[in-house]
Amino acid sequence: MRKLLLSVGCVIAFASCGTEKSLYSWYDSQDATYIYTKKGTDELLTKAMAQYEKVINKQKGVRKTVPPGVNAEYGYLLVKAGKKEEGLALLKAEIKAYPESETFISRIIKQLEK
Repeated sequence: MRKLLLSVGCVIAFASCGTEKSLYSWYDSQDATYIYTKKGTDELLTKAMAQYEKVINKQKGVRKTVPPGVNAEYGYLLVKAGKKEEGLALLKAEIKAYPESETFISRIIKQLEK
C-alpha cells in the first residue's frame, strides 16, 4: 500500500512540473535585432527583418497575436530599409493592436512623415 501511495504521489508531483506554453512566439527576433544594432550591416538588417516577418506571420503562442512592440520595431526597420509606406503601416498597426502605445508611436510617425 505504501508503494502504491508513493507511486501515485510521484506521478502527481511530476505531472505538475509541465511547462506552460508561452503567450507569444519570438523566433529569436530580439537576438537578430541586437546583432544588427551592434554591427549595422545590410545583411544583418535583412536577417532581422526576416525574423520579424516570421514572428508576425507564424504566431504559435497562446494569444495567437503579434507580441507588443513587434509591429513597431519591424516597421522602423522597414523605414530604415527605404520602405517608408510599409513601415508606417506597421507602426499604425501597432497602435491598433496596442492602443496604450499610441502616445509614443504617434510621435515616431509624425517624425517619419516629415
